[in-house]
Amino acid sequence: MRIFITGGSGLLGAKIAELALQDHEVYAGYCHNKPEFGEPVKFNLADELAFIHEIKPEVIIHTAALTNVDECETNKELAYKINVEGTKRVAAIAHELDAFSVYVSTDYVFPGDKGHYKEVDEPNPVDYYGYTKLQGEQYCDCVARPCVIYGAKPASGKVNFALWIIETLRNGEKVNIVTDQYITPTLNTNLAQMVLEIAKRRLKGIFHTAGATRVSRYEFALQVADKFGLDKDLIVASRMVDMRWAALRPMDSSLDTTKAAKYLKEKPYSLDMALEVLRGELR
Repeated sequence: MRIFITGGSGLLGAKIAELALQDHEVYAGYCHNKPEFGEPVKFNLADELAFIHEIKPEVIIHTAALTNVDECETNKELAYKINVEGTKRVAAIAHELDAFSVYVSTDYVFPGDKGHYKEVDEPNPVDYYGYTKLQGEQYCDCVARPCVIYGAKPASGKVNFALWIIETLRNGEKVNIVTDQYITPTLNTNLAQMVLEIAKRRLKGIFHTAGATRVSRYEFALQVADKFGLDKDLIVASRMVDMRWAALRPMDSSLDTTKAAKYLKEKPYSLDMALEVLRGELR
């Protein structure tokens, strides 16, 4: 296949490009940081996207977004322009080219009042980031919802949650981690494999493509420390109310991955398996 990835230098997009290059022709779109894998294509989601017609992709995997939750809250106009209007334009071009489009959304489309959300549960985001991502879901052929993506490499100049924990603890520094926010953390390698399978099989609808284990962020940090032989005493328990966030966060946005486990050959990893893979990737 000829695949165009909109966020080719991001944590997920770069991993999709890396894996897809084994069998496919890959074009990796980017805005600021040049991708390591695939044919780089510089563009801005807020601008004209007619250049995609020249690539003629058979599949468009739309991972690019404004993902900084607090920035979305304080700059709503930009968030809407990128996450909603940008997605609408990408999907329109995919439709014109008869290309299959996969949209990577987020667990933040849910309010966080109960957790273990299924695909049929009603979204009701509590912050503007979640709202814009939910609005973008209506345009593409398939929606893949992950939760707290992490991986072995920094991406787009940012260190992901797991890497931040590892690096900070290795430096002998304390980390404040909330005990009352529940997630299903998602290894980018596992997620990329699931998204690629969805694209190859042209599976339509919504799939929760997160990790298979529900934990609090605090428990996640403890398990990371255990797996990497780091000092758990440096992990300081805190609460969401103590965080100085501009935007609200859902307290329990964990996702039920039963559907993905049933229909995909690439199954969601348990947290223990994912951390074992991560440890191998970091060697």
